[in-house]
Amino acid sequence: MARMRTLVLAGVAAAAVTAALGLPAQAGAPAPGQAGPAQCAYPADVLDLTGWKLTLPTGEEEDPTEIEQPELDTFAVAPWFEASEDCGAVEFRAAVNGVTTGGSSYPRSELREMTADGEDLASWSTTDGTHTMELTLAFMALPNDKPEVVGAQVHGGDDDVTTFRLEGDSLYITDGDDSNHHLVTDDYELGTPFDAAFVAEDGEIDVYYNGQLETTISHEDDSNYFKAGAYTQANCGNSGPCDEDNYGEVHISALEVSHSG
Repeated sequence: MARMRTLVLAGVAAAAVTAALGLPAQAGAPAPGQAGPAQCAYPADVLDLTGWKLTLPTGEEEDPTEIEQPELDTFAVAPWFEASEDCGAVEFRAAVNGVTTGGSSYPRSELREMTADGEDLASWSTTDGTHTMELTLAFMALPNDKPEVVGAQVHGGDDDVTTFRLEGDSLYITDGDDSNHHLVTDDYELGTPFDAAFVAEDGEIDVYYNGQLETTISHEDDSNYFKAGAYTQANCGNSGPCDEDNYGEVHISALEVSHSG
């Protein structure tokens, strides 16, 4: 498959990029200008969550609650993971006093990619085939004092590889430990939805914002997977008050993953 960046020209819409690549259309969200479904009881009524599991900012310290398939299809918990009132998005929230995983000091309400049937952890190579995640997301709230939230990422076996990270009103694409690798905009307004995409192939990850190639990350590894949701980059040690009213929140209205080759 031709490299994605050769197809993207300035001003090309994300939908056009998707069509040009022959990727599946984004599922689970209404067309622009249209209302969502009349009723939805669960986030799985909004997004196809078949190939995902959920980590929540609840449970025991370093042992957060995880929800896998098939339970995920009929699961919601306010305010951490629920469908929006208009059924147009899934709302992810993580407060600074939330439970964290053993490998992080920050709380999350976040999806982790699984295999297509939802039974096993996904793990793919950047040097074998083409691996794509497209999503539409909006940052809705940031924690106090350290206003930083990650909304989508490619994760390797040991650490995140590249993410969309909002710091105040500056939206960055990260590269490993370089959290300010590429500035997308320094004027992001909370609640503004945008299209994001990661395309991994040939030892590189192309990262797109609203259909425009923003940066390319060099990365050769065979233990990668996608994540999406609200990964709040603050805790009670650096952000107050230390309670549930101090949180990061992300809304996702479209989410699609594909693997080929």
